[in-house]
Amino acid sequence: MNKKYEKQQPTFYDIWVVSQAAAYLTNQACTISARNINDGVVRSQFNREVACYARSIFRDVEEGRKTIDQGLKEIKQEQESLINQSLEVGRKGTGAIAGALQFATGAGICYASVGTLCLLAGIPIMAHGANNMYENGRNLMNDVSDTAGPVRSAYRAAATSFGYGEREGDLAYGGTDIGLSMYSLGRRVIKPDAWRLFRYIRLDKERAYKTMGAAPLGLEAYTDYETGRQIYKRLNE
Repeated sequence: MNKKYEKQQPTFYDIWVVSQAAAYLTNQACTISARNINDGVVRSQFNREVACYARSIFRDVEEGRKTIDQGLKEIKQEQESLINQSLEVGRKGTGAIAGALQFATGAGICYASVGTLCLLAGIPIMAHGANNMYENGRNLMNDVSDTAGPVRSAYRAAATSFGYGEREGDLAYGGTDIGLSMYSLGRRVIKPDAWRLFRYIRLDKERAYKTMGAAPLGLEAYTDYETGRQIYKRLNE
């Protein structure tokens, strides 16, 4: 019994390694909470919980209840969990912002075309934008990732009526979303420095993506990437 206990006793180096890993986990939690939790009380509570968890692992290793490998493995798993949660929150937040911009783009198309392109492009883009805001907002508030907004539900219902399933409805929704994004980026808009008293001509216009700043264009590219990733995931289900 004593021999077994002695084998579990960590060395000074073991204790130092686990201590450093626990400290890194605590610091990482503080960084992630600062980015994602606005409420100061909730943020402090979250930091304390992670710090207590890290200290409990350190004590278990120090007192021989866990080996250094077990302690480091648990700390690494918690780090990966925190990173994944932070990325998920970031994706949902970005999706909601992108949805708002998408809605504004659709409204802009309706206004700029004096209604002529509203039914063909403006309203569908606005509908997808509003749906993306709803889904990502609900996912963020409820800490889920499977919210289906009314527009997605309509795609699913249409797919079911043709003898397919929800998977095909989601694929159609994602494909349309990317198609609408490509249209909004490639459509011709009036150049910022163009001015005419009556009617603009083709030379007064350029592709929309050329007039966008780096941040909006990057957000659009990231959103399309995420949509493509979701389509690929659904294809392999």
